[in-house]
Amino acid sequence: MNVDVLDESGADTDVVALAQLCRFVMRRMRLHPATELTVRLVDADTMAVLNQQWMGTTGPTDVLSFPMDELTPGDADEPDDQDSGYLGDIAVCPQVAAQQAPAAGHTTSDEIQLLTVHGILHLLGYDHASPDEHREMFTVQGRLLLEWQRGGDPEPDGSHDSAPASTS
Repeated sequence: MNVDVLDESGADTDVVALAQLCRFVMRRMRLHPATELTVRLVDADTMAVLNQQWMGTTGPTDVLSFPMDELTPGDADEPDDQDSGYLGDIAVCPQVAAQQAPAAGHTTSDEIQLLTVHGILHLLGYDHASPDEHREMFTVQGRLLLEWQRGGDPEPDGSHDSAPASTS
């Protein structure tokens, strides 16, 4: 799984750990090993432009997802039927995450991780428009974050997620 994390935000974010989290989530959601994803950490001004352009909403938001190949979670019963491709792009704004973190009772890093998982789930077709969708998405999100915080799981070759992330 190829994950690029591009830090354009100027924030002090651990891009290697964020790439590891992305690969962990992608494996847990049973995506094809050749699946690709890009995460852009952007400043508030850039996020405001993206939010206006794509959502028609004024001001910065915390996370935006841009799906590409409309991939869906793999089926545990059919592991060889997964499609590979480009999952999409996620834009995360660490400045907004820093503002939200205290109200959620956790660190900015934890909030960025939550937003990243949330963004990946949106790329996979999850939504939270209806109460049932909300319950399903946030249940999966919570489970993934809890598993990650408990140590995740090793890469298929037995090593832990350690591939470098891209920065710019």
